[in-house]
Amino acid sequence: MKVYRSLEAYKSGKNPVATIGTYDGVHQGHRKILQRLIDAARAIDGESVVTSFHPHPRLVLYPEDNPLRLLHTLDERISAMEDMGIDKLLLIPFTRDFSRTTSHQFIEKILVQTVGIKRIIIGYDHHFGKNRTGGLKELRSGSAIYNYEVEEIPAAHIDNAAVSSTKIRKALLAGEVAIANRYLGYTYEVSGQVVEGEKLGRTIGYPTANVLPEDRYKLIPAEGVYLAQILVEGNIHYGMLNIGHKPTIGNFPLGLEINIFDFDQDLYGKRVTLRFLEWIREDLKFEGIEPLKAAIAQDKQACLALLAANKY
Repeated sequence: MKVYRSLEAYKSGKNPVATIGTYDGVHQGHRKILQRLIDAARAIDGESVVTSFHPHPRLVLYPEDNPLRLLHTLDERISAMEDMGIDKLLLIPFTRDFSRTTSHQFIEKILVQTVGIKRIIIGYDHHFGKNRTGGLKELRSGSAIYNYEVEEIPAAHIDNAAVSSTKIRKALLAGEVAIANRYLGYTYEVSGQVVEGEKLGRTIGYPTANVLPEDRYKLIPAEGVYLAQILVEGNIHYGMLNIGHKPTIGNFPLGLEINIFDFDQDLYGKRVTLRFLEWIREDLKFEGIEPLKAAIAQDKQACLALLAANKY
């Protein structure tokens, strides 16, 4: 997949079939659109083109204390699209000035003049252009002028609900990782570097690797205990992951730490990926160290039972 990081750098090819969107998470709904994009391009011996934006528009338009956190880092989004088989990704630098581009200007200057679309494929609820005034109606009006085809893709439904990035974010923030993973079509993950912690876990028999997320805008699921995988140098291990402030011991900054089962390697300084498999319990404050140790022992048994049942 070729990635273009500006309109000026973009080089159009043969019979482009395009889509527009931020595609945060590249979830099941997105994949339905992107697979149709790929198939439509192949049918006319053309190229599949995703027209997207970076940074996320909401982070640019509402920068002050914006609570938005993203399902994908930019690198993850690029990798997901490449794995699907997209031919080209046009990443338009999103600025306040660019946000003033009207839907008609977007169609004419970007989709027609820059990308050279033969067909545009969009999701049922997608809007674009200044104040998000552009949509299916504007694209169809433009098609009569510029001679391209328009195709709308209906929502993807799972558990009788339309899949969306917003619903996935809400599920993760509620600790409902199993639901989020179904909507995503893969296991939600957070990558980062293993850093030194307080080494408190080691003193109670449960040493942990403390992971500092590498992207400040990456969404961190709800505080609590999870069954998780950790990817270390290409190898997958299992463990119990805690997200929280260590309330029994003190009031620490929010941290991610994982006790890895049957593992004793030094991970300090290494880049790892945490994958969230299942919620075990919320983060609790106990009366002391002994009740905390007893709860952690129960957490481990719950995780091992899930693994023994071949659930993961």
